[in-house]
Amino acid sequence: MATIEHYEHGVPSWVDLSSPEVSQSAAFYGGLFGWETVDAGAEMGHYTTALVDGRPVAGIGPSMQPGVVAWTNYINVTDIAAITAKVADAGGTTVAGPMEVPGQGHMAVYLDTTGAAVAAWQPTGHQGAQLVNEPGAWCWSELSTSDLEASKAFYGSVFGWSFGGTPDYAEAQVGGRSIAGIMPRPATMGAEIPDAWLTYFSVADLEAGAQRAVDLGASVMAGPMSAGEQGRFTVLTDPHGGVFALFQS
Repeated sequence: MATIEHYEHGVPSWVDLSSPEVSQSAAFYGGLFGWETVDAGAEMGHYTTALVDGRPVAGIGPSMQPGVVAWTNYINVTDIAAITAKVADAGGTTVAGPMEVPGQGHMAVYLDTTGAAVAAWQPTGHQGAQLVNEPGAWCWSELSTSDLEASKAFYGSVFGWSFGGTPDYAEAQVGGRSIAGIMPRPATMGAEIPDAWLTYFSVADLEAGAQRAVDLGASVMAGPMSAGEQGRFTVLTDPHGGVFALFQS
């Protein structure tokens, strides 16, 4: 099991879904991945934490903007005020926060220079996903951008990322380790769809996982497709329109 208790500065540490119906989304993803879900109660907007083998792997919370259903990727940081200043200096926009989540940490949500949403998380109690890269857990995050070089410049300036990979697929790195991907927008991505981060979840059997998602009300957007030597993936929309991907290593 790939268990994590602490994240370095600049490493993605958490993902959560903004949903118009938290309980329905929890039922969908719980049915798909076998998650145990824990509702924090009305005072926390019924924010729900998903667990695999008792370890937190993702969250589901109420949409703050009507009609917006999306998975948000959080980057672990040591000083969220300093990161927020860097976002402004790099040409991004702060859309929420920084704000405290009592007993858990501080968060802020930004738009990068091409309009993709990303969040920062400075932990106190909640360190992030404790299980990754296992069936039912988050395994990768990938930005589709209309300007690859501008996106690399923004994330490098704000979070200190360096980059490897290829000219068509940048691998964001922290300490020499690849922690996320950045790629040009696919030609099939409609102009009405903004640049966005895609959240991948690991499954043991891609075809079975995709069929299970469809049976639960999801729709297939693309795939199955090859990710080269890494594995295969399928991109889907959940019953409320949230986009996510399944990945089989």
